[in-house]
Amino acid sequence: MKKVLSIAGSDCSGGAGIQADLKTFSAHGVFGMSIIVSVVAENTSRVIDIQDITPDIIQKQIDAVFEDIEVDAIKVGMLSTPTCMEAVVRKLYQYKPHNIVIDPVMYAKNGCLLMDPNSVNTLIKIVIPCADVLTPNIPEAEKIADIKINCIDDMKIAAKLIYEMGCKNVIVKGGHAIENSVDILYDGKQFYTFETHRINTKNTHGTGCTFSSAIASNLALGLSIPKAVEEAKKYVTTAIEHSLPIGKGNGPTHHFYDLYNNGLHKGNTKN
Repeated sequence: MKKVLSIAGSDCSGGAGIQADLKTFSAHGVFGMSIIVSVVAENTSRVIDIQDITPDIIQKQIDAVFEDIEVDAIKVGMLSTPTCMEAVVRKLYQYKPHNIVIDPVMYAKNGCLLMDPNSVNTLIKIVIPCADVLTPNIPEAEKIADIKINCIDDMKIAAKLIYEMGCKNVIVKGGHAIENSVDILYDGKQFYTFETHRINTKNTHGTGCTFSSAIASNLALGLSIPKAVEEAKKYVTTAIEHSLPIGKGNGPTHHFYDLYNNGLHKGNTKN
């Protein structure tokens, strides 16, 4: 069985963060592991508080996994402060894992901050260059690229600017755009476009976490980056289409809808 590690924050309400990542890994038939960098007291409506794990314990969690278990892909999510970022990046350079997917989480679905705004420079300087695939949404891409995004051409400009910061591939997610849900992948040579119809639901809590974890799962299973993104897009679209009206705010997506209906695909159960 392929093994995928999530390095991210914990969402006690179960819809995003580590919890969403582990559900996504399971739905793809890979073995999920987790490094918790922050404990987030949040629900579908708001973020109440955040407590960061000390850099020492972050690094010891990473050591515990890598000294014992082979890692086929990594998803990195919420890194709220420069010290969290530095701790994680130090270990990525030490262990040199393949298939690093980084979701530069800045905001919860309800708009609450999950990253210290003063951390963006550190994100650009040391985190982005570690990414085989970087997955910013439009607000995050605007912050990183320092431009305003109003259309698909702007998404492409942002993707180029972010690519030049050192990541190997960047996909700017268009879920916040006015048009259909269009994602733009740029690999330094060409653009790939992934488009689905926009789903009329407020229950999209954790979609970014789910999408990046699905990409990491697909890379662990041996798919190329464009194919991994294509399949992840299909997966998260299904999860949103059948999202769950849980809580008073933005409910979670349904990570196991397809699994409950069809079981694991045979291709996802290979050792």
